[in-house]
Amino acid sequence: MSDLLLQPEHAREPLQDALSDEDNPVGLDGVEFIEYATTRPQALGQVLEMMGFRPVARHRSREVTLYRQGDMNVVVNAHPRDAEGATHGEEAPAISAVALRVRDARAAYRYALERGAWEVPTHPEAMELNIPAIHGVGGSRIYFVDRYREFSIYDVDFIAIPGVDPRPPATAGLHFFGIVQYIGVGRTNDWLEFYEELFGIHAIPDEQRFGIMPAGKLLRAPALQPRNRFMLQVIEPEIDFVESGSERLQRVGLGVPDVLAAVRALRALGMEFMETEAVHTERRGAISKTYLGSVVFELVHSQVDSQ
Repeated sequence: MSDLLLQPEHAREPLQDALSDEDNPVGLDGVEFIEYATTRPQALGQVLEMMGFRPVARHRSREVTLYRQGDMNVVVNAHPRDAEGATHGEEAPAISAVALRVRDARAAYRYALERGAWEVPTHPEAMELNIPAIHGVGGSRIYFVDRYREFSIYDVDFIAIPGVDPRPPATAGLHFFGIVQYIGVGRTNDWLEFYEELFGIHAIPDEQRFGIMPAGKLLRAPALQPRNRFMLQVIEPEIDFVESGSERLQRVGLGVPDVLAAVRALRALGMEFMETEAVHTERRGAISKTYLGSVVFELVHSQVDSQ
């Protein structure tokens, strides 16, 4: 969320050095939140709680709830217009947005538009902040947020749930590791160019692999602080047929220092993991079963500062 609409021109932070780093042109500094759109917020909330997230705040004017653990924020958006649009009227939840932390949201937004990104018109209501955004895969949104330290975007738009710890600890050291994106046949190079041109996110060598789901191409995002780096995984289908609109953000990857310990802790909360001959829990990673028709979480062995 930018201060563009919050403060007059003379009161904003200067733009100097905002885009000076060639390796990190928009000043990326990690993921601020992942947003799910759903018409079944209670059911999705139960799944998130099994993954260690806790509801900590509710939006002032919309059917939106903030879930958190450690430094990770997940937004559940059940506002009728948003939920119906992002899920196309289906019951299965959809990852509808990713918010990226950047040094200066206004400058990052302009940088992306100058390089061909499509802007997302926003229509904030009274007392709501206006977060600049561009279009991502499958109708999703990519937000730019520069208020994530002492003053955050949630301080304006959300009301804390009484009696709830606003900073619940992360279960077994969970942290954001990456996002998996399904793409169309022959579209890998298109998406690699998109992420590299707009964000300085580069593909890594094919021999570098993480977790137990190695398909596709891996990309690493730069970050102002190394501990905030994250990965993108773009995966083409194995068959030469793709249904219209099938490109999408498919699942969230969570890093953890000890996968086996994390699986034990999450199973104690009710989460179930895939255990088949082909896909099963091991020290490198694990993957949850699919909930509500679309919600999947992947665990990847990762120290916070080792990506």
